[in-house]
Amino acid sequence: MKTDQGAPNATWMANGTQWPGTWIDPVENHRKGHHAGIVKVVLDHPIRGHNLSLKDSTGYSLNFGVIDVRIPMLVYVSREKNPSYDHNKKAGALNAQLRASALLSNAQFIINFDCDHYINNSQALRAAICFMIDQREGDNTAFVQFPQRFDNVDPKDRYGNHNRVFFDGTMLALNGLQGPSYLGTGCMFRRLALYGIDPPHWRQDSITPKASQFGDSTLLLESVSEALNQERCTSPPSLNDTYVAEMEKVVSASFDKKTDWGKGVGYIYDIATEDIVTGFRIHGQGWRSMYCTLKHDAFCGTAPINLTERLHQIVRWSGGSLEMFFSHNNPLIGGRRLQLLQRVSYLNMTIYPVTSLFILLYAISPVMWLIPDEVYIQRPFTRYVLYLVVIILMIHMIGWLEIKWAGITWLDYWRNEQFFMIGSTSAYPTAVLHMVVNLLTKKGIHFRVTSKQTTADTNDKFADLYEMRWVPMLIPTMVVLVANIGAIGVAIGKTVVYMGVWTIQQKRHAAMGLLFNMWVMFLLYPFALAIMGRWAKRPIILLVLLPVIFVIVALVYVATHILLANIIPF
Repeated sequence: MKTDQGAPNATWMANGTQWPGTWIDPVENHRKGHHAGIVKVVLDHPIRGHNLSLKDSTGYSLNFGVIDVRIPMLVYVSREKNPSYDHNKKAGALNAQLRASALLSNAQFIINFDCDHYINNSQALRAAICFMIDQREGDNTAFVQFPQRFDNVDPKDRYGNHNRVFFDGTMLALNGLQGPSYLGTGCMFRRLALYGIDPPHWRQDSITPKASQFGDSTLLLESVSEALNQERCTSPPSLNDTYVAEMEKVVSASFDKKTDWGKGVGYIYDIATEDIVTGFRIHGQGWRSMYCTLKHDAFCGTAPINLTERLHQIVRWSGGSLEMFFSHNNPLIGGRRLQLLQRVSYLNMTIYPVTSLFILLYAISPVMWLIPDEVYIQRPFTRYVLYLVVIILMIHMIGWLEIKWAGITWLDYWRNEQFFMIGSTSAYPTAVLHMVVNLLTKKGIHFRVTSKQTTADTNDKFADLYEMRWVPMLIPTMVVLVANIGAIGVAIGKTVVYMGVWTIQQKRHAAMGLLFNMWVMFLLYPFALAIMGRWAKRPIILLVLLPVIFVIVALVYVATHILLANIIPF
């Protein structure tokens, strides 16, 4: 935490001592990015047997006398960070926690969610375990993924944060194959799957954990053997100095060097989308996963409602997807036990940013209106029109099926389409450019961490929504918007000038071109609102301003045409 002046606040414990994970005055070996590992037992292991509340329930609507009030063990773990070692970001932190939890409880199931998420429905844990112990596929289920839900998104979801088509449609449909991919948060794992162990159907009779795989820790290797044999120590660990020292060892910065951690064991390193690749590695071993939706959302969190931050998030995701495609984790060559259609689904997850180049080309094509006496939809032959109609009908049929399957509304689907157009003209081309630079220069891609809240306006919950921060990746979208606004104005001007000259077929072509312009404008409507900043609180201003601009451009075109006609005889 920081004060308004920027000075950090110390975090104090109940006994008056400073929390070891913070520092008032950073010193050598104890500062951000360079500090020792920290293992702090906040709540000790609960006592054996039930501990029922002795509180008299008289006067209360609930009978607290039959409730077990024991609180599970709670341990704070902070891995060591040293500038001499790559800490591997989120994946490194998750792997350190995975090793530490093996020494503390060695529980079969692990649930993880981001720091900006919280458990909204405790029954989600029971629902996930039901999938894990199912008699049919439970033993082969590696993880149960829950949808991401956000409670800070503006009511109109201008930038498609809820993404209901993906979370409620695509991911749920993958239950019919090997299951959904891991999405980085709101997921319950089977410990053995994270260890890189094959599912029971493919597993060897005997597996001996090796230090070259899991690291040089006797206690950790013993815990892996116990997990393989489905054994679990029911007595709490003895948290003596030797045991705590071993825990600090497994969370040290150098522990996973020269081991399989980050490659074949744990969460995958050296990629922006470590979640997708980790799920891909698990599915490639033959495991399956399940997608679970509940009436009351399992987890909730925060999302970036500012356009720039939202696009930075999309750049990181799409850039990581392209990294996956141009690596040994390519779905075409990796994942030896992937089902065919599961492989296709992963392939779609890795190459979708490339399609934006064609969308950007089509969206910028209205500049052809500026060519004298030309319209850019010319003489479509019958076979092409038939092909185009079939494609459009198929797309809308798929959209209708997604809506019915996901149980969402047409408005949700439309908002998703609008943000897809914005992303396809900004974030996705930027990710493709980053990947091209990476392939040519062999330099890694560094993506910024998404900021979920960037303003301190406590009076307006959605203040970030109206903040416009210009970055280079917004230039293509701005060009597309300006090109279509200008094209519509020129089209109106050409209609005035050539109305008596054009044939019926030319008028039909011009109408089709104008319809395309209007469709692009409707898709970019949220971007136009973003440009307006705080004026976007009154969208009526935009609805009045655009027709005025169209008329001005049309008048300029007509005046220019008349001027040139008088100067240059045609």
